Amino acid sequence: MPLYGGGRSLEIKRWGGNGNGPLHGGVVAALDTPLPVPASLHKAIDSVSFAVVRTHGFPGPLMTTPDRPRILLVEDTASLARVYVEYLRKEPYETVHVETGAAGLAEIERQMPEAVLLDLALPDMNGIEILKRVHSQALPVAVIVITAHGSITTAVEAMREGAYDFLVKPFSADRLLITLRNALERQRLARMVETLKEDFGRDEYMGFIGSSLPMQGVYRIIDSAAASKATIFITGESGTGKEVCAQAIHQRSPRARQPFVALNCAAIPHDLIESEIFGHVKGAFTGAVAEREGAAARAKGGTFFLDEICEMNLDLQSKLLRFVQTGSFVKVGGRVTEKADVRFICASNKDPLKEVEAGRFREDLYYRLHVIPVHLPPLRERDDDVLALARHFLTLFAKEEGKRFTGFAPEVEAVLRSYPWPGNVRQLQNVLRNVVVLKDAETVTLDMLPPPLDHVEASSAALPAARGREEAVARQATAPGQATADGIRPLWQIEKDAIEDAIRLCQGNIPKAATHLGISASTIYRKRMSWQTGGEG
Repeated sequence: MPLYGGGRSLEIKRWGGNGNGPLHGGVVAALDTPLPVPASLHKAIDSVSFAVVRTHGFPGPLMTTPDRPRILLVEDTASLARVYVEYLRKEPYETVHVETGAAGLAEIERQMPEAVLLDLALPDMNGIEILKRVHSQALPVAVIVITAHGSITTAVEAMREGAYDFLVKPFSADRLLITLRNALERQRLARMVETLKEDFGRDEYMGFIGSSLPMQGVYRIIDSAAASKATIFITGESGTGKEVCAQAIHQRSPRARQPFVALNCAAIPHDLIESEIFGHVKGAFTGAVAEREGAAARAKGGTFFLDEICEMNLDLQSKLLRFVQTGSFVKVGGRVTEKADVRFICASNKDPLKEVEAGRFREDLYYRLHVIPVHLPPLRERDDDVLALARHFLTLFAKEEGKRFTGFAPEVEAVLRSYPWPGNVRQLQNVLRNVVVLKDAETVTLDMLPPPLDHVEASSAALPAARGREEAVARQATAPGQATADGIRPLWQIEKDAIEDAIRLCQGNIPKAATHLGISASTIYRKRMSWQTGGEG
């Protein structure tokens, strides 16, 4: 008789004999008593192939909570099932028991448990079949196999198929509980790792390429801000991908199916930009031979991206402020007020606050637009993202041009890492396009690099990590300070001093310091965070 344990109030439901679903869904019997179900109820369900026992006062079979992990017990021997359920009765688990493999698969499909206690010898199938199904579908569930003394070989096979652990009958309550707790803790940690991978381990994101910590922060801001209507102000040097960022925000927002209209304020003459934004009526100015719709109207319901907004003249800024505040505008030469529901995203390669202080940007417009700031880091501060981007562009351009390139020589990678890239990603694109168009080989070598990269010394691109560590130890192992009684300082303190010295010598530029130390900038960020919290890195 299948059991559902975890509380005192039991409800036994009739289920069909094929294990696929309830028969009428009727309640056969109910009472308030601790598990196991008393013998007086056995007769009432003898004719039913199996049953589910619901514990009132806790979430029912259709729901579970993180505080009460759901445990599925697949065991065909009723007496053993009652023992196992009794072992778990005082634990904070929601326990579901079924007698057959088919019923177990149906329960897993109906509502995913956190763990499965799986007997291998089932009446309708081998438990290994269930395990293979769970493993092949990569289901997030820990399977603990229950086996008899004579089937240890089968248990080992089950471990190869992805079982977390196995229990040999008979086993104690402590053995079951310890194994189950460990399995659930492993599941919890696995979920945490997946979450961290989603938040910090993304190599690509909505058109961006890069896994560095600064870019992970950008991805998280986009994730958080995209669903809002709040105005976003993107800053960053030229070539860092501000329009890519704006498009990513649009694509992640509820407006993704609506228009995305981009306007570069620096590329349009001052006397025409008002017409480009708001449109004009026929005869509004010389050459206005017909009425024209502006970018604001074209962006209705979608996203309006104003790139290089700090280049906009002050007179037009006041008209834009009214549009931002009220959502209404008037075409150039027109009299009719029109409305447009748009989400504003602005960008500039200048510091907007400094532009305000210099009197070139309206302060009231700044505070209207600068609601959610997003700063895109320059390429030189993105650790090894430069290599990921370079490989991506090399593959892309080689395919477009029909060339054989597949990778870079080690010394070229060193140059790519050390070069400061004042033009950022755009400059990297141009360099690789130049190489692919003018050369053809399987590997990019130093002699293929165009100016100014052809003058970068590969040998000075990065200090060998091993030599750097040896020199640091030689200089600092016996330095005064936190030395032990033997005059030897702790290794973590030596490492900390070496890193902080490198940062100081590089004027606070952590990526540059990391390059000279032969480690990644993310390692320095992580270690500094650990030191700040009292750790040893």
